[in-house]
Amino acid sequence: MARHELARFLRDRREGLRPQDIGLPADPHRRTPGLRREEVAELAHMSVDYYTRLEQARGPRPSPRILDGLAAALRLAPAERSHLFRLAGTSAPPGARAVRRVRPHVAQMLRRLPDTAAIVTDAAYDVVAWNPLARALLGDGLGRDTNLARRRFLGRGHVYESSSAEEFGHIVVARLRRAADRYPRDTALTALLGELRTGSEEFRQIWEERPVHAPGHRTKTIDHPTAGPLRLNCDVLLVPEDDQEVVLITADPGSPSARTIRGLADAVADRTSAMDASVP
Repeated sequence: MARHELARFLRDRREGLRPQDIGLPADPHRRTPGLRREEVAELAHMSVDYYTRLEQARGPRPSPRILDGLAAALRLAPAERSHLFRLAGTSAPPGARAVRRVRPHVAQMLRRLPDTAAIVTDAAYDVVAWNPLARALLGDGLGRDTNLARRRFLGRGHVYESSSAEEFGHIVVARLRRAADRYPRDTALTALLGELRTGSEEFRQIWEERPVHAPGHRTKTIDHPTAGPLRLNCDVLLVPEDDQEVVLITADPGSPSARTIRGLADAVADRTSAMDASVP
């Protein structure tokens, strides 16, 4: 536990808040910059003495409950909340369920990648965002109700022949195992795992193997129904605050697969332009 760094962080965040930020009237005669210690303690549901000792680097290691109360009282952003837990020598617990919304800046990024197919998946492998090229490459059925685990193990939706099907099965199970540990109260995730266990012997077998996988770079070949075999690169960017992954699908520059993807992208752009032109 980094007591002095934790104390400094708490003081800085307390002094950076204004009374009106927490619903108190502005008082030009206040001598304390920001909030008073007793105001933070009350908001965090803890004693003033305990909070004072934390700010003076004299307190014991706070529990996750206390840290959550402080994060709420000090209006900490997700990254600041995680930093608070790290300073206290513990890991920030996840939320009650997987985050199934995509942040606006992530959605904007997908639209800025015309030659890259991109999708965003949550911790349960629901597809929560995609760009038009991803739909052209992975099938028109790609949408809000798409779950890649269901596609892989239950055959729900378009499933193309792929050289990495077996590897991807282990990747899916490893991620779902992590999600099950992190979100034990997520009813949608629990229902998904029940479906997969009931409907797929392969899923049950891989689950018992307890696979471990770290996101990274993969190369695979898929048999696209109209474009034929495509050799693709899959790279994963993490959105850690939401436990989401952005999958970027590209081809080696100058390769036949890259030229095919360029053709798909042009076709997508032409359809989009035609649709825009038809709107009065």
